[in-house]
Amino acid sequence: MNVLIVLTSHDQLGSTGRKTGFWLEELAAPYYAFKDAGARIVLASPKGGQPPLDPKSNEPDFRTEATGRFEADADATAQLANTVRLDSVSPADFDAVFYPGGHGPLWDLAEDAHSIALIEAFIAAGKPVALVCHAPGVLRHVRTADGKPLVAGKQVTGFTNSEEEAVGLTTVVPFLVEDTLKALGGDYSKGPDWSSYVVRDGLLITGQNPASSEEAAKILLQRLAAKA
Repeated sequence: MNVLIVLTSHDQLGSTGRKTGFWLEELAAPYYAFKDAGARIVLASPKGGQPPLDPKSNEPDFRTEATGRFEADADATAQLANTVRLDSVSPADFDAVFYPGGHGPLWDLAEDAHSIALIEAFIAAGKPVALVCHAPGVLRHVRTADGKPLVAGKQVTGFTNSEEEAVGLTTVVPFLVEDTLKALGGDYSKGPDWSSYVVRDGLLITGQNPASSEEAAKILLQRLAAKA
């Protein structure tokens, strides 16, 4: 079982002068869900190398057992420091792809032609795609074979407008995940803010927020097991 995890390379939070990137829990929790299930994991990012970590995600309030395990894992941190370039990745080499969030993906992965083509190729090949928190925004320009938005008519979730408002970034982000998924014709639903909430519709698995990352990874594993 080969799982690709795609991380952002974007580190600027709009014009605020503050740093952003990927959210640590949203990498760490799925990473160990996959690793403990025996998966081979490859980490990729648009620029390759060390992707930027959202510094807020490593503050004491947001650390978890999984983030501590990841930071103490020399193999995992070495792998993170040497992500492969996204344009070098072949979907044929993997059984599934997982996108952690953080605000970074809204700027780079949502507009990245390689990411868009990668997701379209996974779906076309009947392989599951999972995205959590802000990462469902990466589906913004992804289309089906007939040219329609991938999320149109599909059950989806993602970071809520109220969660974005709570972190004070509604006017900073390039677009709101909830509004965008709805505008694309997605059947958007959500659970309570900051609680785990995951939706699966066929090959597409979306999670609402950081708390949803482990559940989304486990549902992805269940989808792979059912296919095996």
